[in-house]
Amino acid sequence: MDQNAVEVTELTKAFGGVRAVENVSMKVPVGQRRALIGPNGAGKTTLFNCITGTFPPTSGKVFLFGKDVTRLAENRRAAMGIGRTYQITNLFHDLTVLENLILAVQGNSRQKWIMHRPVKAFSESLKRAAEELERVGLAQRAHDSVHHLSYGERRQLELALALASQPRVLFLDEPCSGLSPGERQRIAEIIREFPEDITLILIEHDMKVALGLADQVVVMHRGSIILEGTPDEVRANPEVREVYLGKV
Repeated sequence: MDQNAVEVTELTKAFGGVRAVENVSMKVPVGQRRALIGPNGAGKTTLFNCITGTFPPTSGKVFLFGKDVTRLAENRRAAMGIGRTYQITNLFHDLTVLENLILAVQGNSRQKWIMHRPVKAFSESLKRAAEELERVGLAQRAHDSVHHLSYGERRQLELALALASQPRVLFLDEPCSGLSPGERQRIAEIIREFPEDITLILIEHDMKVALGLADQVVVMHRGSIILEGTPDEVRANPEVREVYLGKV
């Protein structure tokens, strides 16, 4: 039977008198790749925060894999299979690339509270960390300090960290933000090769990237959804083309 990975119903989030998200309903089937687009201030990241548990909604419901998680804590939602990246990089810059990834792998392991054994004793964690670095093209930088990575390479490492948690649904918040055209293309290629069983929801201002990766697109404006459809339908919509997409 078909199941939705994410469902929100009539969700609203208000900050004082400002409704950052207003009466949003959305269903994302398992395995779908969904893009959220719209101008700054449209409510996209706030919607992410309500779904992942960073913010409680003012009203409405959030469901993950059919379970009502509206009042469930953020760490409990993560344990259900939510992974996420953020607009601003969040890495341990004084550790190596491999050490950052081992911490992420161990954080999802039953062995995470074992502090008295050297890292090399966790062979399975080392193997998985190496596999994720290979997936994102950073195998050659494994023993380099994160401090020495380029900004684009740090974005690649964040994708590896997100995958290390073995998410069932992954939220990517502007993965190409601040990158050069070549770096954006590299990130898009990495995301395109993610396992097909991972449900993917991304916010991205580069419309070539967003529409190239998504099966379905949601256009938000002033906290509400104004259009939902395929990339071709979004491209063809006159209002969206004029206001959001330009010449895409």
